Amino acid sequence: MKILVTGANGFVGKNLMYELRNRGFEDLYLYDIDSDPTLLAGYTGDCDFVFHLAGVNRPKDQKEFMEGNFGFTSQLLDLLKMNRNKAPVLITSSIQAALDNPYGKSKKAGEDLLFSYAKENGSKVYVFRLPNVFGKWCHPNYNSAVATFCHNIAHDLPITVNDPDVLMNLVYIDDVVDSFINALDGQIVLKNGFCQVPTVHVAKLGTIVELLKGFKASRSDLSIPDMSNSFKKVLYSTYLSYLPEDGFRYPLKMNVDNRGSFTEIIRTADRGQFSVNISKPGITKGNHWHHTKNEKFLVVSGKGLIQFRKIGTDKVLDYHVSGEKLEVVDIPPGYTHNIINEGETDLITFMWANEAFNAENPDTIFEKV
Repeated sequence: MKILVTGANGFVGKNLMYELRNRGFEDLYLYDIDSDPTLLAGYTGDCDFVFHLAGVNRPKDQKEFMEGNFGFTSQLLDLLKMNRNKAPVLITSSIQAALDNPYGKSKKAGEDLLFSYAKENGSKVYVFRLPNVFGKWCHPNYNSAVATFCHNIAHDLPITVNDPDVLMNLVYIDDVVDSFINALDGQIVLKNGFCQVPTVHVAKLGTIVELLKGFKASRSDLSIPDMSNSFKKVLYSTYLSYLPEDGFRYPLKMNVDNRGSFTEIIRTADRGQFSVNISKPGITKGNHWHHTKNEKFLVVSGKGLIQFRKIGTDKVLDYHVSGEKLEVVDIPPGYTHNIINEGETDLITFMWANEAFNAENPDTIFEKV
């Protein structure tokens, strides 16, 4: 299939282009504002499907709304008619097409033009009235509040929130791209004649800002958002894509002594804590037990011995572990336990606990195995 994408260098176009290639579509005609205008006639004569994503969002003069969102659409459709090409056409419109403002009027004019084109030529058309779209590669300080807030918060720049109670209707770029590619096979979700992206997130502007500030703080408090919440999950991914190029890494607090070190990596409110423990040769760590807390140990380098003894008994259980054979060892409540470095190199162990450490309620009772 030969696919024409207008607005190919824009936010949506770039995401669509790379995913089309990822799914094996190789014959792509990519057209943008800086393309040679003479190319469009050839593209419209040869393509099998059109993604018309080009448009004007922030013009210097309001008349450019109509020129860009209606005029270019008219030019595109005229070329398709001239080439007698009945390829399906998908166009990105906006929920603002229902509003009485210059941008909305230009989008509505483009919609009406496409519907008239479909009746006249019998071509299939798909009009997506999109709400706010967010995700990687969206330009900040342009037409996306989410992109602006992500960029500014990640770069320690000020933000302005006029009304934190404003409700935002948002769609994530991956969901948009999936819906677009599904349209290649005629698989669409319709509502009142317009195509829909199935998953729409609704959140207050103030809530979004607080989440983003929390994402920034998470590099200090080691927290991770609730990934079971679909909006928080994709918003977190979006935020990370706006980190400054010299800010992809961040330090951790290493608790170091002559035995080695212990470093927390991740703390969560509901999924516990993840840490890395390093023990020097011959060192024993642990010799404690828990009432309720439980842990999982995974040795990834070195050789060690994990010992257990059930409280109130004398029987000691030995588990030899090694980075050469990755095995998870469960540390159950009610068993005092330790880990001994039996090798000649550092013993490196990944440790997960079902709850983040709480100094006021450590649930850790020291007793030798």
